[in-house]
Amino acid sequence: MNYEELKLVYGGASLSGAVISALVRAFDLALELGRALGSSLRRHITKKAC
Repeated sequence: MNYEELKLVYGGASLSGAVISALVRAFDLALELGRALGSSLRRHITKKAC
């Protein structure tokens, strides 16, 4: 391919795998923090450890 043909090539994803992986990890972290906070509040309100 020459330079002019290379300029016309389209392809690839707009989001890379690393970006998607980072977003999934951030979502998992937020979910886990929500669970921990909810459990802590429930234990505090009911005054029970388990």
